[in-house]
Amino acid sequence: MKILISTPIQKNFREVFAQFNLKLFEALKPPVVNLVVERFDGCKKGDEVHLKVAGQRWVSHITDYYESEDEIYFVDRGVIIPPPLKHWLHVHRIERTGNNMCNVVDDIEYSTGNAFMDKLIYPALYAMFSMRKSIYKRELS
Repeated sequence: MKILISTPIQKNFREVFAQFNLKLFEALKPPVVNLVVERFDGCKKGDEVHLKVAGQRWVSHITDYYESEDEIYFVDRGVIIPPPLKHWLHVHRIERTGNNMCNVVDDIEYSTGNAFMDKLIYPALYAMFSMRKSIYKRELS
């Protein structure tokens, strides 16, 4: 399944990317989810993020990083993810849309291995990532 959410931010895209740090990550934590950050290396290729989500271990590796004149993105791939998830790929993209304008894009691909279950958890995942829009605007503008 795919989730794609774009948030416009009135700021230079490089300045926005510079704020993708532990402070922002913790601000993005969904309020209804018990989430503890155990390790946060950063957003560059080779970095890792280790979490406890409702007592379950989650480990993501940053497997790709790209920077150009118009965008910066990094990819976090779930290496150890809690059930029912079996696949997690999250592309964090910051796209320049003007001199002091950009879009922060959460492009997520996930799977439980069961199409029915994928659709069943979609509304909860979509809601959690939609909540980021107001946080991005508050924290990044």
